[in-house]
Amino acid sequence: MNRRFFTKVLSLSGLGTLSSLKAFSKVNFSKSSYNYNLNYAPHLGMFTNHVGEDPIDQLNFMADLGFKAFEDNEMRNKDIALQEKMSQTMRKREITMGVFVAHKIYWKKPTLTTGNKSSREEFLGYIKKAIPVAKRVNAKWMTVVPGHVDLRQNISYQTANVVETLKQASALLEPHGLVMVLEPLNFRNHPGLFLSKSPQAYQICKAVDSPSCKILFDIYHQQIQEGNLIPNIENSWDEIAYFQIGDNPGRKEPTTGEINYKNVFKYIFEKGYKGVLGMEHGNSVKGKKGEEKLIQAYKNVDQFLLNN
Repeated sequence: MNRRFFTKVLSLSGLGTLSSLKAFSKVNFSKSSYNYNLNYAPHLGMFTNHVGEDPIDQLNFMADLGFKAFEDNEMRNKDIALQEKMSQTMRKREITMGVFVAHKIYWKKPTLTTGNKSSREEFLGYIKKAIPVAKRVNAKWMTVVPGHVDLRQNISYQTANVVETLKQASALLEPHGLVMVLEPLNFRNHPGLFLSKSPQAYQICKAVDSPSCKILFDIYHQQIQEGNLIPNIENSWDEIAYFQIGDNPGRKEPTTGEINYKNVFKYIFEKGYKGVLGMEHGNSVKGKKGEEKLIQAYKNVDQFLLNN
């Protein structure tokens, strides 16, 4: 029996205590906690076959497995009461909150690229609303996607429009110590988006020139879009604030595809990265076996960091 988990569940002082006790009965305690060397961040739904759908149960299960971070793209859309409950649980279990998506993403509509005043004001309105969410859940980072290309404008004008909007957003975020992370997305899953490559994101962040505007380097997207992962991480390093994970093809856990995650993680680890790596992928196998396979995959790649 994992006494550490049981003790912490009892100390939740009304914060989902009953649901956490319910989860206690479901946990496979043969899976002992592992001390990960990097801050891998699962998301809700990744371990529901072991612990059920309750967000508090899921957070406790992640912590008991040894995960030290968590991300939730949809956090801004959750009820405030649930946000607060999740935040209190993360503090008690010493889990770092990763990214949430700061705004409505227009997958097929030009937004920040146009320079349109109403589009800019709408985006800045989302940023303003994201600030109290970030404070409520103790988040530092929020994801931003500039939207679709504007086929009626030269790419240089579009870039200038995006930079200007992000400068104004940075001015809102800087006083609060918050960071929007720009996520380049690949052409296959998201055709037509303006931001697709790490050098482009790097150029934009340099132009914005703010501690509140950095890069989210999604390893899955960039393997598809540009490859050359470690050199591109190296060249973008001083503007990267966050990583996300997914193997290719399939967007499942590391070791299921072509990416050499042992070497990629080792490079990131040896650079001294202390931030979060969001596990933004699915499970390659369904059910409990798939969840156990995912856990073992992360242990295997993480152990490589110190053993070689």
